[in-house]
Amino acid sequence: MNDRIRTDIAHNARVWNYWLGGKDNYPVDRAVGDTVTGFYPSIGEVARADRAFLGRAVTHLAAEAGVRQFLDIGTGLPTADNTHEVAQRIAPDARIVYVDNDPIVLTHARALLTGAPEGVTEYVDADAHDPERIVAAAAGALDLSRPVAVMMLGILNFVLDTDEARSIVRTLMAAVPSGSHLVVTHPTLEPELGGEGNKAAMAFWNENATPPITARSRQEFASFFEGLDLLEPGIVSCSRWRPSSGEAHVVAQFGAVGRKP
Repeated sequence: MNDRIRTDIAHNARVWNYWLGGKDNYPVDRAVGDTVTGFYPSIGEVARADRAFLGRAVTHLAAEAGVRQFLDIGTGLPTADNTHEVAQRIAPDARIVYVDNDPIVLTHARALLTGAPEGVTEYVDADAHDPERIVAAAAGALDLSRPVAVMMLGILNFVLDTDEARSIVRTLMAAVPSGSHLVVTHPTLEPELGGEGNKAAMAFWNENATPPITARSRQEFASFFEGLDLLEPGIVSCSRWRPSSGEAHVVAQFGAVGRKP
């Protein structure tokens, strides 16, 4: 086994996989996941809503916005309807670059994420804290003179300093042209989204799992989209971003898509 893989401490990608009903996790991940659920019973619903948001956002970008290139940062463990599967069902020639720096994620990604032969599905071992490296590595598979959808679902919450998180977003979006998009989800403590229960859950997580996590306010979340045109309906609970049917239940996870003018 890769000596970078720790099985003695819970890790976000594996706990998230557990909440989504996957099998790529260890007893320590399940134990921490169950305790977090005890603090915050809707966390599994948040995980599922985040995943469903990814599907709707990628579908819109590929089918309606004509985007053919996706840079998915913080891939996590493969589950159903990954970015390349959603995009390449619509556009088989879509090109997807996944970025993660967790060895277990990369091991599973290389084994499971095979894309359509007409398109490209690549993997980059890089840290979200190093956007210059991400851009340089992605340029091998993506044409950065053409629009790119930069996907950052549930990843900026692991960049604890908000100024640094904004800088990462700015660096990435500066590297892609007009017509590119930014897609972000992020946990919040805001009571309007039912986020109060997140506080105790996050405190427990930061003492018992890795990597540490932070929540952000609506204003902080909005700052990631400075200079971009927000697509309707703007900044909402990710479950309420263009739901496929009816009024979706609110979860404490912001979601938004912005377009670079």
